[in-house]
Amino acid sequence: MKKALFILATAMTLGACSMNQNTAVKQTDLQHHRFELLSVDGQTVPAAQGRIPEIEFGEKMHVSGKMCNNFFGQGELQNSVLTVKGLASTRMLCSDENLNKWDQVIGEVLNNGAALNLQDHKLTLTQGKHTLVYRLKDRM
Repeated sequence: MKKALFILATAMTLGACSMNQNTAVKQTDLQHHRFELLSVDGQTVPAAQGRIPEIEFGEKMHVSGKMCNNFFGQGELQNSVLTVKGLASTRMLCSDENLNKWDQVIGEVLNNGAALNLQDHKLTLTQGKHTLVYRLKDRM
């Protein structure tokens, strides 16, 4: 009986540990999902004039989204690092200075390769000195 309880306790402990470990983010974790931006480099992102910054992932890692401008490109995901070389974007000027600044940040982060972490419906992109935190916000 004691042996059975020990085995059960050990199995539960190992199971709990494995749930808390970060696992590699896969294409299927992102594909067909939309995420709204919560913060950039620790600064909370308010909905500016009804425009909520976001990022979406389509078929074959097509990445699109918006800050001040809309952006899109073909992403590549390897070892939980997302790279979008040649990210295309519209070229408007927003009245919100942060959105203008974050346009450059998202371009830099995706072009240089962002380390991804997906946990508790929050997607974190980290690259160099920048960290962008998004929350899952699918349309359906």
